This record gives sequence, structure tokens and C-alpha cells, in this order.
Amino acid sequence: MSTCCETSTERVSKDDTRRASQDLWKRYHQQADTHTENDLVQQYLPLVTSILGRLAMTLPDHVDHDDLQSAGLIGLLQAVRNYDPSNGNSFETYARVRIRGAMLDELRRMDWVPRTVHEKARKIQQTMGELEQKLGRAPTEAEVAKAMGLSVTEYAKLLDEVRPAAFVCLDATTTSENGDTGSLYEVVADTTEDGPAEQASRHELKHVVLARLKELPEIQRKVLALYYGEDLHLREIAEVFGLTESRICQIHSQAILAIRSYVQRVEAGIAGRPAAVRTS
Repeated sequence: MSTCCETSTERVSKDDTRRASQDLWKRYHQQADTHTENDLVQQYLPLVTSILGRLAMTLPDHVDHDDLQSAGLIGLLQAVRNYDPSNGNSFETYARVRIRGAMLDELRRMDWVPRTVHEKARKIQQTMGELEQKLGRAPTEAEVAKAMGLSVTEYAKLLDEVRPAAFVCLDATTTSENGDTGSLYEVVADTTEDGPAEQASRHELKHVVLARLKELPEIQRKVLALYYGEDLHLREIAEVFGLTESRICQIHSQAILAIRSYVQRVEAGIAGRPAAVRTS
């Protein structure tokens, strides 16, 4: 009986919170005054803290978390001002994209990932791409290690080295050897951009990434789903699989680099497009 009462109380509390939030948004859309805007920012501040906490796990000690916190707050404020509920996405989903993007922009401004790390990550991606063309499927870690002249243990250490680049490369801008830039972060639509060409490009890229995900080993798909979809920490994911946190990091890096390698080859016209995005 006590449990039922507690559950009912929690449900009422959540309903009250939801109604209060709806009232705030209604008031803000009717008249975007500073006081209501500040109330909305305060209500969603935990999103900034949560995203910073997850991102901080991949950063070296010299990165200033206060700067990232400030960037995240700016992203949250922009999200509040630009959110359009008619698009069908929840504010939390939209705000997470803007907050994470603002923090990653700040990281890019800091140029915190050494050039050597990017070079090693590109080497892994290049090897993956060559192996996939040869094998007709995504290569395993052992196959990539062998192609690079490394033992499995040495390759695992290399994945740990490139982890900083791998953890942000779904969101961060990438630069090819010829200087062209692109971003896997763009698979999430930005409602402030209305250009039809940009929308079509993001739509196609989204389907390329999703098609690629389906071809990855099951454990890689699950790790990505739990990390990006369920917002679990690496330690929590490790507990789910009964593996070490370091091993989960390696699985994550392998999966991200495989996706990135494939997307770059599709964009360069080297790889065939997945059926989901082929035109008749």
C-alpha cells in the first residue's frame, strides 16, 4: 500500500511539473519576456550539467570545464529562443543537440585534440575503408589490426589513443585531405536552416548513417544506442555487458570510426550508396 501511495505521489508530482512547464512555454510563446525566458533556462539547466558530465569523461585535464559550461548555457539559451514545437520534436531532444553542438564548437575553438591523434584516427579509417572494399563488409577489429601490422592488443591501445577524436566525431566538423569540410553532426536537422539543398543533404546523410549502423556488429550497435540514445555513462554500459569501461571505449571508437570511414567513402563516390538512399 505504501509503495502504491508513493508511486501515485510521484505521478502527481510529474504531472504538476509537466503542467508548469507547459504553462511556461505557453506564456513564453505569447510574450517572450526576459523573466519567462530565464525561468525556462533555469528549468533545463540539468541538461547542460548532464551533457557536460558525459563529454568530460573523454577530455584531458587541461580542458577548462567552465568554458564548456558557459558554451552549453549559450546553446541552451539559443535552443529556448529557436525552439518550434510545431516540428514535432520535444524541447529536451532539440536542446540536447544545440547544447552538445555549442560545447563541441568550443572544443574545436580550443583545438584540444592533438594533430597526431587526428592523423592516427584517419589512418584507421583509411584501413577500414580499404578492407571493406576488399571484404564487402565491415572489418573486425582483428582484421584491421592485422592490416595495420599490429597485434590485437596494440590495436586496442591505438583505439584508446584516438578515443578523444572518436567520441566527438559524430558531431565535430571533419576536414578531408583536400581541405573540404563536413559534419556528421548534421544528420540532426537544425530548424534554423531552411535551405532545401541543405535539408536534402542532411536527410541523405542521415539515411547513410542509419544504413551503416545496421551493418555493424550487434555489440557496437548496442553500445552506440545506449550511449547516444539512452544517455548511459560508459561505466553503466560496461556493467550492462559485464565488460571493463576501457573495453566499451574501444568498442565505441571502432564503431564510430567505421561509420565515419563509410560516410566519407560514400561522399567521395568510392562506396555504393545503401539501398535506403539510392535513387531510381
